Amino acid sequence: MTKKTTLNAKNLEALGAKRLAELLIEISTGSAAHKRRLRLELAGEQSSGEMAREIRKHLTRIQRAQSFIDWRKVKKLKADLETQRLAIIEKLEPADPDEALELIWRFLHLSDSIFARSDDGSGSLIESFHAACVDAGRIAEASKRSPEALAEKVFQALQDNGYGQYDPLIEEMIPALGTDGLARLKELSTQWLDEAGKEKPRREGRIIGVSMNGPIYEGEVYNRHDDLSARIALEKIADAEGDVDGYIALQTELARKSPMVAADMAERLLKANRAGEALTRLDQAAPEKGRLLPVLEWEQARAEALEALGREDEAQDFRWQCFEASLEQQHLRDYLKRLPDFDDIEAEEKAMSWVAAYPNAHQALLFFMEWPALREANALILDRYTEIDGNYYEILKPASETLKERYPLAATLLLRAMIDFSLQNARSSRYKHAAKHLIACETLALQIDDFGPYEPHHAYLDKLQHDHGRKSGFWTALERLY
Repeated sequence: MTKKTTLNAKNLEALGAKRLAELLIEISTGSAAHKRRLRLELAGEQSSGEMAREIRKHLTRIQRAQSFIDWRKVKKLKADLETQRLAIIEKLEPADPDEALELIWRFLHLSDSIFARSDDGSGSLIESFHAACVDAGRIAEASKRSPEALAEKVFQALQDNGYGQYDPLIEEMIPALGTDGLARLKELSTQWLDEAGKEKPRREGRIIGVSMNGPIYEGEVYNRHDDLSARIALEKIADAEGDVDGYIALQTELARKSPMVAADMAERLLKANRAGEALTRLDQAAPEKGRLLPVLEWEQARAEALEALGREDEAQDFRWQCFEASLEQQHLRDYLKRLPDFDDIEAEEKAMSWVAAYPNAHQALLFFMEWPALREANALILDRYTEIDGNYYEILKPASETLKERYPLAATLLLRAMIDFSLQNARSSRYKHAAKHLIACETLALQIDDFGPYEPHHAYLDKLQHDHGRKSGFWTALERLY
């Protein structure tokens, strides 16, 4: 049975309205956020119009504020924004969608003033505005606003999207815009693109960047931004209309040579059952040979295009080649799932052997850990320990944690690699971590019956003291941990 002192709605109701009111006044004293919440509730009890007035008044206060919002104030502001947003969608939307739509737009318009004076490295604040874009789309469907008028409001927002706050807006507004609204938004965006192209930017002075259209000179950034923003808007409209050719027409000649852009075009062509065109586009934008990192999207799209054309064997060969070159897991998974039963087992064993002999031991280890194939990871570490670089702590540390229960020796060797790198290179900033690794090695040594060709823990410790005895920072860090 629940105690009567447990904080829940039923027990609090027993206090009575008068006592609860007194407690709320007491709790809200000194808390502006709590007071605002109570005012909202009181306004909502009177009417939706009174609540709208209260929300509008507070949004105006936020808009007019000028103080800088450092990282310590972000959480408080986020809570305030969410209180206002939730009041709009939970209280106003059911009662008055038109008023709710107007207020959610006012909420969205706060973004510029907030981002211009805030320091939000976490991205917490923009989440509220992206959520408001979703809200706006839903509320707009229930409102009486004409599709053409909605299109003009969406367009105005897109012209002022410097912080990416309106990125989800077109997709969320598509149901409310309908055919007529999309047509109007397309018309406005096309004019925007044309105007950006007509304004010839200065092409003099120093080059300050490079885009898909070539070098960017001082003085032309604004036009490039408008051009890109208009193209993105028109791309989303083309996708909403299922207009593949319209999407492709928006890509510049230089952009079409990009493997990523070609993959995007191919994805749409494949959905339109135009696999031959998709393959042609992809082959015209093939990544340069010798490239360090693969373009997974391009490779997957090419395999899918071959498959759609009935060239399944070529598609499978291509997937295997891509896997062998980069150890990209998705290619192997796509390859295996298309094989008959039992053939996939043999193919997976072949793949594991290929990974074990891969020239880059760290990439091979990462593959085994993520697949996962812990037995193979253990064998790789024991066989190729001399190739492991302790500087790759972002791979070695989590791998040692995962392996320590079943494979304590392999986990120990990874820890030793990180310790050795830190001491041999006098990385004093890592001494504390290295000391923790050494203590972990001591614990793991109790689980290891046979160190094989590797030094047992006491011998390894003696070697560290002999080779690095003068690195007092490390030994002091170690002493503090005991």
